Amino acid sequence: MAQDDSLEIIVQRNQDPVPASDRMKLLDDPGFGNLFTDHMAVIRYREDLGWHNATVEARAPIAMDPASSVLHYAQEIFEGMKAYRLADGATALFRPEENARRFQASARRMAMPELPEDIFLKSVETLVDIDRDWFPSAEGGSLYLRPFMFASEVFLGVRPAKEYLYMVIASPAGAYFKQGVSAISIWVSEDYSRAAPGGTGAAKCGGNYAASLVAQAEAIAQDCDQVVFLDAAEQRWVEELGGMNLFFVMDDGRLITPPLNGTILPGITRESIMILAREEGLVVSEEAYAIDQWRADAASGKLRETFACGTAAVVTAVGTVRSQQGAFTIGTGGPGQLTEKLRMRLVDIQRGLVEDQHGWVKRLF
Repeated sequence: MAQDDSLEIIVQRNQDPVPASDRMKLLDDPGFGNLFTDHMAVIRYREDLGWHNATVEARAPIAMDPASSVLHYAQEIFEGMKAYRLADGATALFRPEENARRFQASARRMAMPELPEDIFLKSVETLVDIDRDWFPSAEGGSLYLRPFMFASEVFLGVRPAKEYLYMVIASPAGAYFKQGVSAISIWVSEDYSRAAPGGTGAAKCGGNYAASLVAQAEAIAQDCDQVVFLDAAEQRWVEELGGMNLFFVMDDGRLITPPLNGTILPGITRESIMILAREEGLVVSEEAYAIDQWRADAASGKLRETFACGTAAVVTAVGTVRSQQGAFTIGTGGPGQLTEKLRMRLVDIQRGLVEDQHGWVKRLF
């Protein structure tokens, strides 16, 4: 059915918010993903009504029937984005329209209704506005935003649901990795695949991440920070980490990143880095890169740097790669010059420290 993009969001303030003194203590060291603000956005969908009952209300547990469809058939998608404090004290989002469009693309792949872009943006902006006091004081802190949607219809049967719940929660965030911006180590998964052609690799759905957890646990057991997946067909071509895209800096001025091809999530940070890298004079190439080539190029010095990127970690250098065949080090094993330059360029744009020539930063208030 046609949807009115002017859906009004009713604000119902939390009558028992976290006291200001307690909130300030929590924000001194928020960590990542463990602390949450006072409110959440909620919008319901029903096949015969469309999107309706839009609110920003007190954050609270969700009452669910045991037969709720998502619990049995995993119709669920989500987004990850951040709100920032700019240098002049204003608040802003970074390329939120791209998150809205990717959310729609994920919904299409998972046979779910598409939330109109304007409603997505309005729900996020309203939540950030009402919880503006939750920005962490720590340097580099931000308000991590998690829009998500799941099938809430109560039934058992393999078909797309007819009822859904869309929500947005917010989490004050510090550094994603405990070591901050230093280089991470990664484990090459040779027994598990993240996605296959024709699957859901390009959708941001929970099932992709659930499938990666056993490999991530293996990485942790090998004293690595993250896991990197190879292609499902040949177990040869490098694809992406459990939650980030990869880039390879070559000695001839090229920047290589694996092609999307439907098995890799089209990262918004990934696309932004490609644009900034071209402005730095690099030749950016989306091409297949084999694990054996990665190892050989690191040994010969042809590969200068490797870095991962995503909303949560922004840009993070990869220093060491470990696998069942042994380990190899990239460059000096620490952050490289180009990695740091691209990270700082991106962060400076996000935080309003330099002119935003691309129109990426959406100021809110």
